[in-house]
Amino acid sequence: MRMVRHRIGALVAVMCAVLGGAALVTGTAVLAESGIRSHVSAPRIAGADVVVSAAQTLPQDEDLPVALPERAVVPADLVGRLARLPGVTTAAGDVSFPVAAVDGQRVVPAGDAATAGHTWSSVALMGDPPIQGTPPTRPNDVALDAATANDLKIGPGGQAHLVVAGRPATLQVSAVVHGPARGVFFADQAAYQLAGRADGPHKGPKKDTVDLIGLRTQPGAAATVADEARKLGFKVSTGPDIGDIATPSAAAARSLLILIAGSLAGITLLIVGFIVTGALTVSIGGQRRELALLRAVGASPKQVRRLAAAQATVVSAVALVPGVLLGYALAGQFRSLLATLGVLPDALPLTISPLAAIAAVLLLLGVIQVAARLAAWRTSKMPATEAVAESRVEPKNPSPVRTRIGALLMVLATAMSVTPLILRNQFGAVGTATSGIVAAIGLALAGPALVRSLSGALARRLPSRVRATTWLAVSNSHGYALRVAGAVSTLAMAVLFTLTYTMTQTTMMSASSQDVDQGMRAQAVVAAPELGGLPAGTLDKIRATPGVRTAMPVNTTTVLWPHQEEGKHRVESQPALVLTPDAPAVLDLDVRAGSLAGLTGNTVAVSADTASFMDTAVGRDVDLLLGDGTPTKAKVVAVYGRGLGFGPMAISRDLAAGHFGTGLDQAVLVSTDGSAAGLAALGDQPGVKVDTSNPRAGLSGVGGAPPEVYVNLALLAVLLGYILLGVANKLVAGTTQRRHELAALRLVGTTPRQVRAMIRRESALISVVAVGTGLALSVIPLVLLGIGFLGRPWPAGPGWLAPATVLVVVAIAFLATELPARRALRTPPAQVLGSHE
Repeated sequence: MRMVRHRIGALVAVMCAVLGGAALVTGTAVLAESGIRSHVSAPRIAGADVVVSAAQTLPQDEDLPVALPERAVVPADLVGRLARLPGVTTAAGDVSFPVAAVDGQRVVPAGDAATAGHTWSSVALMGDPPIQGTPPTRPNDVALDAATANDLKIGPGGQAHLVVAGRPATLQVSAVVHGPARGVFFADQAAYQLAGRADGPHKGPKKDTVDLIGLRTQPGAAATVADEARKLGFKVSTGPDIGDIATPSAAAARSLLILIAGSLAGITLLIVGFIVTGALTVSIGGQRRELALLRAVGASPKQVRRLAAAQATVVSAVALVPGVLLGYALAGQFRSLLATLGVLPDALPLTISPLAAIAAVLLLLGVIQVAARLAAWRTSKMPATEAVAESRVEPKNPSPVRTRIGALLMVLATAMSVTPLILRNQFGAVGTATSGIVAAIGLALAGPALVRSLSGALARRLPSRVRATTWLAVSNSHGYALRVAGAVSTLAMAVLFTLTYTMTQTTMMSASSQDVDQGMRAQAVVAAPELGGLPAGTLDKIRATPGVRTAMPVNTTTVLWPHQEEGKHRVESQPALVLTPDAPAVLDLDVRAGSLAGLTGNTVAVSADTASFMDTAVGRDVDLLLGDGTPTKAKVVAVYGRGLGFGPMAISRDLAAGHFGTGLDQAVLVSTDGSAAGLAALGDQPGVKVDTSNPRAGLSGVGGAPPEVYVNLALLAVLLGYILLGVANKLVAGTTQRRHELAALRLVGTTPRQVRAMIRRESALISVVAVGTGLALSVIPLVLLGIGFLGRPWPAGPGWLAPATVLVVVAIAFLATELPARRALRTPPAQVLGSHE
């Protein structure tokens, strides 16, 4: 502890590095834990004690199960069987279907329009909500939730104008439900018909099924009822698991949290490790004299390393607690960002528990222990007399093993950046984003040899008339190559990270946008998201409009690919477009084999990357699972090139029918001859939107830059701030530890002005080497990124990014050395040399 008190400046840098690292690691851990353990809230069935449903996940060997985003159903006759179980007081089967209320030209939301319609019997699953009026019993009766009824300004006995399952209807309001959830409720038989679960105009492939069955039980009987229900072979949920069954699509979003946490974890851990290790190296490097004296008085090498690690742990412990608390707050902001971007449903909360804090603390303590011991390794292993002699100078020659490892890492980073040439998707882009950090770590290891070589070459070429301050700056850089290399590598990492990480995200976004722009042949898109889908007959109206050449319905879904990987069962989830044989008239996916016109029956088209990954080709059959888990075998009829913009897969409408969404078309892409002015009239219908300026909006949910790209861009500011803080702290601590050196220069006649000039020249030299190496190491990854994604040898991104990065890095290099040097020069040199360091 006495050693700690005398090294406050350097240890503050360690504390800042650990605090920021704890915040970043904790925030990432919270996202990962939420992806595993979070549960969706379900006020609509919150009163159910037990819920019986089909399984909504698919197991994998030695991995987390994959969630089904579409609803898997159970037989309707199961309701009666469950109602007869001992202890059951209420058994209610529920279905959902699109319903929206209309007030003139205004659409009044009654919850999620795609799933707002439900059976009246499901109201009992809310608990015992107050009900005003009488239950709906006739096909033209309806019950509204209180909020919707208030928005429409109607009550029992009034008439509500609704769009039900794509058809407009005026229905009699028989009741108003004052419950915790919004919805529109119909007599059970009417609801079954509207959802296509019974004979009628909407009958579909899910006839005689329900989405789920909620059970209310006698007090204390829930566990027994659940055990009995499990014997029937269906999924039985109780407690918080009920919410996941109520909203499968929201529960499926948990896998996205795991994916995002995984994409953040690698880059975050590398940066945190780099910054924390750098700060500890500066701190312990300034204590080489004390550690050498400990060796001289008999301390063993193990004791010296243990002392260095203990000191680092004590200091870090002070920063861990506030860092962890900041991490929880940071995770909350991440979740809000994801919800704002539409990436995460509002119903899915974060899981807040001590596990994330424990994981972050253990991980950082491990990093701190290893880094501190490595920093003290050389001094602890040297003979005591040699350690004391070398405590004021650096080793003459950098370790050749360290240099070779650093060079190997930089070569590895270059090899990693080749992936965009092989995979034109987010997996290919990972190589570029990661290569920058790996190269920076390699530079940190090989840096002393590089700095010594460059400064030695510069010293030999300095003219005899050069100023003394310049000669001192170059000589210092050569003599203290290890110290200078630490500053160079950290500043270079800021350049590398900013350019490679940012350009990776912007290039993916640009390539995706380019794919869609080049592949979109439609001139308009018609959609009705507020109605849960396009009203029935809209497609026929569009096709009958003068000037319309082709109108194709387009939908999105999720397809799963079960396969064996190294002897283990795996399931890959892929977003997919649902297309018809009319696709070639409105979309150009850069078909390289086969034809999209063959998308009829059980057929599928795949992107070139997906075809390679699945080892398939045109004419071959692939085993797939549709979004609700239904197994199918589909023939590949086309392989296309624009997978980044249009997604990895497109399946035929025939294959997807009844197994995705609401049964209503999400959008219609329209190709015209330029004279289809009549399309605008379709927009007069409430809730129907005609967009002639951005037809790509019809592809929402499939293709485009993956969601984690937007999160990564937001995270960039946080990580970059952490890096720059670490850089500044490291430089300040390093300069502060040079007080004795600067004082000695003063005593031999150097003026404060000359010392400051020397410091500035050192900063200039560090900046030039750092910026030069950072730019040089980023060139190859960015060139390969541009070639792989855009077909040109440069990436997409703002032109000001590189100059701004260089300017910030140079400013930090000068300010973080000039300011502490000025402060050190205020103390008389004799006082500095006479003080205990």
